[in-house]
Order: sequence, then structure tokens, then C-alpha cells
Amino acid sequence: MPLIREVRTHIRRSPNQALAATLTMFLTFLVGGVFFLASMASVSILGFFEGKPQITVFFTPKAGQVEADALKKKLEATGKVASTKFISKDEALSIYQQQNKNDPLLLEMVTADILPASLEVSATDPQYLSQLTPLIQGSEGVDEVVYQRDVVESLLNWTNAIRLVGGTLALLLAIDSLLIIGTVIAMKVALKRDEIEILTLVGASPWTIRAPFIVEGGTYGAVGAAIASLILIGVIAWMRPLLYGFLGMIPMLHLLFASLVSPVFLLSAFGFFVSTVVLGFILGAVGSWTALIRYLK
Repeated sequence: MPLIREVRTHIRRSPNQALAATLTMFLTFLVGGVFFLASMASVSILGFFEGKPQITVFFTPKAGQVEADALKKKLEATGKVASTKFISKDEALSIYQQQNKNDPLLLEMVTADILPASLEVSATDPQYLSQLTPLIQGSEGVDEVVYQRDVVESLLNWTNAIRLVGGTLALLLAIDSLLIIGTVIAMKVALKRDEIEILTLVGASPWTIRAPFIVEGGTYGAVGAAIASLILIGVIAWMRPLLYGFLGMIPMLHLLFASLVSPVFLLSAFGFFVSTVVLGFILGAVGSWTALIRYLK
């Protein structure tokens, strides 16, 4: 195609400028991709822990199902509770025996009577934990309240920090990429000013003149994004055993890291690659278009 040949000619005539633009796009998508993947993993981890019981209420030895039902109704009336689960003394004993089945010494002299009944509570939002705790502590039959506020709040803080820092860096790099590509295209427009004037005089349409520059900028973005995404996918594949051991307990990430040939991993990698390349082409094309608006009236 004439358009493709002209784009190749533009790139071949100024390899240093093409390399600078591609390298800038590569760094933009490499850094942005790292923070995007870290943010997605953090969101998955946070969602996993949010689905777990965030508050565990232990009742006094004389309290049981009646007190738990009363507390359950009180909590559900607030509209801030996602789910509750009552664990009786016998169920607590069964759980204890299962957890310590390999240590007979810990099983001796332990009966259901000495284990407290409990109620596991999950809030609809981790921010409600501090509001639900005083309500629980003032209820009848409650002996102790244990909740994962520190864990959940730490995850929330990390997720928000990753989003803020990653988003800011990606935005700054994207702006830098637009400026560099815009500068490269502007220099090429200046060098081809006479040729552009001739094309205009012979009746060439604005799109015919601008299309090669727009596709050229998009090519820089697509190539840089493709290299960055391939490197990120390769790093994830290389670190898969470590990631699986650390994050394998989370259902969605378990499917992703279970195997390099699993459909979930292959589809995710392909989707990430394609979306990154498309985004890179769009970003590069936008950078070229901004330069053309200014230098081609």
C-alpha cells in the first residue's frame, strides 16, 4: 500500500528520531503496565480479604445461639453487614481438631465446653468495621471481639497509593510521549514543507497529506507498547511459580498463575497485549495529530 510504503520511508530516513519516539513510548507503557498490573493484583487481594469474615465475635461460656441471633438482627438492621455465620461450641471443637490433627498433645483435654461459640461477621465495606465494633461490644453475651481492621486498612492504603503513584507517573510519561512524538512529527513536517505545498497545489486532500504522519506516530506508539507488553508478560511467566505460591490462594489469581498454558493465562496475556498495542497506536496517533493541527493549517 502506498500509505505503508510512505510511512516506512519516513521512519527509514530518520532512524534516530524514530528510535527516540519508540523508546519513550516503550518506557511509558512499561511503567504504566507495571503499576496497572500491581493495581489489579491489589484489587483482587483486597476483594479476597473483604469477602472473608472481618469481625469474629466470641461469646461468654453461658451464651449461645439466642445471643448470636439477637446480635445478628441488630447488625443486619444497620445495613452495613454483608453476611454472618454462627459457629457453635461443637463446630468450634471440630475446627480446632482439624487444625491440630497432627499434634495429639493439643487435642488432649480439649472439649466443646471450654471453647466459646462465635459469630463471624463480614461488613459490606471495610470502613464500617470501626462503626460496628462498638455496637457488638455493647451486646449481651459478648466476651471478645477480634477484627481485621489493620490488615484491611493496610490493603486499602496500599491500593490507593499504587493507583495514585502509578496513575500520576503514567500520566506524566504519556504527556512526555505526546510531546516527543509531536516534536518528531513537527520536524518532519518542516522538512517536507515544499513537498506538502506541491501536494496541496495539485489537489491532494488533507487526509492524504496527514495520514502518513498520523500512521507514523501510531506506529511508534504501537511498537513501543508491543515491546513493553511482551517484556511484562515474559516477566510474569518467569515469576509465575513465585506469584502462584504467594497469590495462589486467591481464586481469580489462582486460575491465572496455575499454568502457563492454561486458557485463562493465555487469554489474559493475549488481551493485555492487544489492548496495550491498540492504546499505544492511539496515543502515538494523537501525538501526531496535535502536531499536525499546529503546523498544517
